[in-house]
Amino acid sequence: MSLTANKEAWGFESFMEQNLEKELLRFTTAGSVDDGKSTLIGRLLHDSKSVFEDQLAAVKNSRINRSSGAVDFSLLTDGLRAEREQGITIDVAYRYFETSRRKFIIADTPGHEQYTRNMATGASTADLAVILIDATKGVLAQTRRHTYIASLLGIPNVLVAINKMDLVEYREDVFLRLQQDFQALAKQLAVPHVVTIPISALMGDNVVTPSERMSWYRGPTFLEHLENVPLGVETMSDAVRFPVQYVIRPDASFRGFAGQVASGVIRPGDAVVSLPSGQKSRVRSVVTFDADVPEAFPPMSVTLTLEDEIDLSRGDMLVSPGHPPRVSRHFEGMVVWFNSEPSKPGRSYLLKHTSRTVRAKAVKIRYRVNVSTLVQEPVNSLQMNDIAYVEFETVSPLFFDPYTQNRITGSFILIDPISNATLGAGMIREDLSDQTVVQDATPKPVTAAERYKRHGHYPALILVEGNPALASRLERALFDDHFEVLHVSDQDVPQHLFESTLRLTQSMGLVAVYSCGALAPETKERLNALVGNRFFDLSTLQLPADEPGTVQKVLSLLHPLRAVADHEDQDKIN
Repeated sequence: MSLTANKEAWGFESFMEQNLEKELLRFTTAGSVDDGKSTLIGRLLHDSKSVFEDQLAAVKNSRINRSSGAVDFSLLTDGLRAEREQGITIDVAYRYFETSRRKFIIADTPGHEQYTRNMATGASTADLAVILIDATKGVLAQTRRHTYIASLLGIPNVLVAINKMDLVEYREDVFLRLQQDFQALAKQLAVPHVVTIPISALMGDNVVTPSERMSWYRGPTFLEHLENVPLGVETMSDAVRFPVQYVIRPDASFRGFAGQVASGVIRPGDAVVSLPSGQKSRVRSVVTFDADVPEAFPPMSVTLTLEDEIDLSRGDMLVSPGHPPRVSRHFEGMVVWFNSEPSKPGRSYLLKHTSRTVRAKAVKIRYRVNVSTLVQEPVNSLQMNDIAYVEFETVSPLFFDPYTQNRITGSFILIDPISNATLGAGMIREDLSDQTVVQDATPKPVTAAERYKRHGHYPALILVEGNPALASRLERALFDDHFEVLHVSDQDVPQHLFESTLRLTQSMGLVAVYSCGALAPETKERLNALVGNRFFDLSTLQLPADEPGTVQKVLSLLHPLRAVADHEDQDKIN
């Protein structure tokens, strides 16, 4: 009896050890409305034997069963009453299952545009994004939006499932056309790894088992790809990043700093630097609930003790001395706006970054991305689900890396300080701090390209003859539209001296509004040459009779000054 018990115990321990050693793949499903995301996940759970009998029976007996077959598999994931009644996904549904090769966590995200914020939330920790495309509809605007968000979030692998192949008679030409359409989109967005699979979630074709009705397809099934796709590392950085969440002080003999390892490997004896104080120390021990461990790595939650008594609190960070993060109050990042109320220029937010929360404001919206065309558009505010490139300034410095290097220290959320609602999520792209230490004794001159990047537009000249009041209104309108603008009148600078003043405003990257009396044609030609053909003479333009219409017309003419990407050649900017 004892021998049998020992064998059973050994078998159980062996099973648990093998189970713990399995890789974990987190993936998210995304796409447009009614592409069949929930049905696909339900079919995957059912065919991989990951559904309990009572769950399956409840779905079969549901009065909301909308499937033409025996089971509506979407009901296995859509758990909210409103979801079941309306046949849509509203909230992110997380499901867990495993096979002999891997363990999986699925985030089934909504397809409706109004729930894009939920899609971004579900995709934020994913290793792979599943983009569903309805074979009868093709690539839609929401498909583009979700693919763009997946690329922004740095998800390394994209699996494109061309669903509802049963509705197009399993035709290969339809699959190849849609595959080509998506590959063109992926190329635009620089998505590195894309695999396309034709499936029918409702009928089960190529989900778990190969489809006999699509013999022309020779690739892996949906599940086979999930089991074999290479898992990327959470972060590209090996530098230690340990945001402190809590100081543990149970008695006078122990003082530890609890948190989750964001990147790098931490071992006893390693040198660390605390931010923002800059104090140095070494790790004495790495403590877990069970015992001390020889090392900690992402995403382990541990408590560190240090050899020196240094002051640390929530929001501080322990980092590698040789590879520190950027420390700055001024940066740029891509933002996905979640809230139904539009953003307001100059409004103050709470910005939560790792375990640190600070006051912040959006200094300037560089541009919004039109997800249908991927064109950068100038805007003054952000509407719900907008994706934009925004410049931020915080009250106290953040310790961050670019999102492409570290998904943890490169991301943040914006919070309403009054309602505590989450307003948006962001990915840091670039540090705009002016505190960069210049190594060379001879500083480099500021270039026109750098001024363009700072202002977000080209320099230009607007000539207003005989109407100084209109010139003042133009200055105000351009300033409110985030142009760097200066109104100069002929009373300030006489006409014969204005050319030298114009050279100065152009070198500074400004939009100059010059109000004066009538100028000779040859003078206008010289001014046009000085500004590189970015000369707007209101007397030669077909402008509305009313002054507000004229202001709006000029604004629309100047917007193309922003429409060139940041990597534009410096020669063109000059």
